[in-house]
Amino acid sequence: MSTDAHLKIRPSHLQRIAYLYVRQSSLRQVLENSESTKRQYDLRGRAVALGWQVERIVVIDDDLGKSGSSSLGRDGFQRLVAEVGLGRAGIVMGLEVSRLARNSTDWHRLLEICAVTDTLILDEDGVYDPAHFNDRLLLGLKGTMSEAELHVLRARLRGGILNKARRGELEMRLPIGFVYTPEGRVALDPDVQVREAIRAVFRLYRETGAAIATVKAFRQRGLLFPRRVTAPSKYRPPGELVWRELDHDRALWLLHHPRYAGAFCFGRTRQRRLPDGRAVFATLPRDQWTVLLRDAHAGYVTWEEFEENQRRLADSKQAFAPDRPRSPPREGPALLQGLVLCGRCGRRMTIRYDIHRGRVVPIYTCQREGIRRAEPFCQRLPGAAIDAAVAGSLAARISPRSLELTIAVRKEVEARIGDADDLRARQVERARHDADLARRRVMQVHPDNRLVIDALEAHWNEKLRDLGDAQDAYERHKAEDQRRLDGPERAAILSLATTFPKVWSDPAIPDREKKRIVRLLVEDVTLLRNEQVIIHVRFRGGTTESLTLPPPRPAWALRKTSKRLVAEIDRLIDDHTDSEIAAILDAGGFHSGEGLKLHRLAIRRIRLAYQLRGRRERLLARGLLTLREVADKLGLHTTTVKVWRQKGYIRAHVCDDRGEYLYEIPGTDAPKKFVWKERGPNALIREPAPVGSDGRQCAT
Repeated sequence: MSTDAHLKIRPSHLQRIAYLYVRQSSLRQVLENSESTKRQYDLRGRAVALGWQVERIVVIDDDLGKSGSSSLGRDGFQRLVAEVGLGRAGIVMGLEVSRLARNSTDWHRLLEICAVTDTLILDEDGVYDPAHFNDRLLLGLKGTMSEAELHVLRARLRGGILNKARRGELEMRLPIGFVYTPEGRVALDPDVQVREAIRAVFRLYRETGAAIATVKAFRQRGLLFPRRVTAPSKYRPPGELVWRELDHDRALWLLHHPRYAGAFCFGRTRQRRLPDGRAVFATLPRDQWTVLLRDAHAGYVTWEEFEENQRRLADSKQAFAPDRPRSPPREGPALLQGLVLCGRCGRRMTIRYDIHRGRVVPIYTCQREGIRRAEPFCQRLPGAAIDAAVAGSLAARISPRSLELTIAVRKEVEARIGDADDLRARQVERARHDADLARRRVMQVHPDNRLVIDALEAHWNEKLRDLGDAQDAYERHKAEDQRRLDGPERAAILSLATTFPKVWSDPAIPDREKKRIVRLLVEDVTLLRNEQVIIHVRFRGGTTESLTLPPPRPAWALRKTSKRLVAEIDRLIDDHTDSEIAAILDAGGFHSGEGLKLHRLAIRRIRLAYQLRGRRERLLARGLLTLREVADKLGLHTTTVKVWRQKGYIRAHVCDDRGEYLYEIPGTDAPKKFVWKERGPNALIREPAPVGSDGRQCAT
């Protein structure tokens, strides 16, 4: 030991603890480079030679198998820094600087804390005092060289990886559906069921046009999707094939992966670590990928279909993008949702929905710039008539080719059912194979090994149950498919040639499916409102068509009461009250201007709005008298007049819904008061003929 080292070590250092930090970068180095680990542990002899007692030497080896590029995740290093910061360490020992840290930040922080707490540092070359400038300079240089060494090692490894990746020869974990051949080439999975399940995902996406719809169709048909076990467990070894239901994330991952188009790709994501140590992965755009080699191996789809899928997935994003002229078909009755452009400013029009006469109607609105600049909206058009006009144009174009369409639809339905049936049959075959394999395992065990036999028999029973479930599901779906082919769906397909307009207007067909049909034929629709509404339809392929509609009526006109209804009310007022008129019109199928059921108050509002004279005014105009007037004319009490009206002595007409009456003017034959006094006690009042409900006397 050099004299200079003994001069740096003072009694105050020996009174504190000597910490030996031991680290290897990986578990493989711990197992294979055991000599390096042994050399690190041998530094305890150096501490004893410098004057430390054995019981005051603490070894920190918690970080064996961990990289020194950062202090995150290294509990042993963090514990060492804490002990130094608390002033408990007299010396920190490491075989070399790279064992303590390969990061300048961690290394210089440790040096700063050692200088403050008067802690020495020892490596294979000697003892250093971080409080001295020369030692601090030398330790800093060693730390920089250690970090540079790590950079050089990484650069060499990265260079070799990139060199193999540019040739397409880098072996990586392959996605499900691909395997490496003994020659190291990428090939399709030899398992037929795996291949067919992956092809089914791409086929269903072509049919449905949406990832979530693909997942729904996959589950409705009772299909399963394969996965490889990556994390080993006591139940399943790594690499084992398992079958699960397809989920949305897995479907999107499959559709976005270039490997399924036969392309080799490297560097699609970039990793960045946050201050708390968590790793964040960001997906890079294609022009920033490190390597992309097309047609590197066999695939499940062509590159052209992969590009088309990416375009459709981008169009299906729900978020608004100014550079995207279309939006995906979604819920709602708006047939042209996402396809409408403003004929004035050229921007995409958005949709609002309103309730009109109990029905949801779309309204196409160009409002984005108006909202941004607090200006009036550019255009606002009711969409029901526009959708009907475009749908009629499409029906006229489809009709000449309806027979070919019928045949194609029939073949497509049969092909879909056949493919799904093949996949379910392979699921049954795999379940039967697993059950047979479990049975053979039971048969190969010696009868004396009862514990082993019990476990294997339980596994066999589980596989038999899976086989039974798979067979039941297969039979059930097969019966449903046959019923669909032989039942009403077959008749509907065959009649499509002559009933396409009827099928189009069928409320059972989802709005989303109609929108998908429109997107197959229409590129966009431009709307312009002047004296008339001009609809400019641009079809796929460049063909255009212009349609015109009368300008939309204002809201008050749409809710205005029809002239026919007003005339009917005016005619019925002569003989009926408001409630009677409402009952008669409701039975005749009349509704208010808002499409609501008619009632007494609605009739009254219409009378007042159109200044129609009520039944009371009309009866008074005909000369009828009120209750008080007829009582004064006959010299009777009003109660007596009511009794005489009920008995039919006086003609009266009901004038409102409150039960009030107006009375006809009494004639010469009107009954008289106290006539029995003049004719004797046996005289009777002459009773007039009964009065009918219409106020007229019945014939005697």
